[in-house]
Parts: sequence; structure tokens; C-alpha cells
Amino acid sequence: MFASLLTHPDHLFNAFERLHRELDEALALPSSIRSVSPGSLPPVNVGRTPTHIEVFAFAPGLDAEKIDVTLDRGVLRISGERRAGAPAGDAKRHVYARERSAGSFTRAVALPEDIDPSQVSARYCDGVLQVSIVRRETAQPQRITVQ
Repeated sequence: MFASLLTHPDHLFNAFERLHRELDEALALPSSIRSVSPGSLPPVNVGRTPTHIEVFAFAPGLDAEKIDVTLDRGVLRISGERRAGAPAGDAKRHVYARERSAGSFTRAVALPEDIDPSQVSARYCDGVLQVSIVRRETAQPQRITVQ
């Protein structure tokens, strides 16, 4: 098998890529400086468009009125509390598996410097919190005419 990896560079690259992914998962290393280890709650996706920074937090089963979203010095904080979805164990009921977490949570996401903190909106629908932050116009790419 090793000989075939050496003769086919694509196979070698794929093997290293798979090893890198497995090590990241095993060691719970963040994939970038703005991210946290897998399993943090709620999970978030952060992206950008030419005009906005978009943050999506996946948090089903929450009451929208109890989600707290703050933006301070370029850090977006999302916090709230998820109540237990199933009854706790007692003398008559033994819970042997609990995959849905309950309790308080806080997530912090560092944002780029080109955001406009005065233009932020948040919307919670179908278990997904979407926070949209406008990027400053000066940060927009512009074409410069060469003379």
C-alpha cells in the first residue's frame, strides 16, 4: 500500500488530508483561530457576503425571547438556556442515554474589524438564529482605474 502512495501523489495527499482530519477530531483542535472545538453548543456557521457578516447558530427548542445576543468590541455573544426535553430519572424511571444537552450556554464569535456595530439584526426561525451584521462601505472591494 505504501508503494502505491508514493507512485500516485494524489493518493498520498488524500492520505495526509484524512490523517489531518482524524488528528483534529481526536485532539479536538479548532479549525481556525475564530472557531472552537467540535461539540460546542450551539454549533455556529460564520460567513460573509460583500455587504454582510452572517452568523447562524443552530439551537432548536429555545424560546426566542430568552436568547440574548450582544455585540461588544467586535465579539458577538450568544447566550441562553435550553430546558431538558425529557423527564429526569427518578425511582421509577432510569435514563440510560441523554444526547440532548440542557442548561445555560454562551458562545462568543470574534468578528472582522470591518463590521458596523450600529447595523445588526437577529432573527430566530425553525431553530436557527441568524445574526446579520453590515460591513462598513469602506471595506467593500472597489475597482481602481489605472491611468
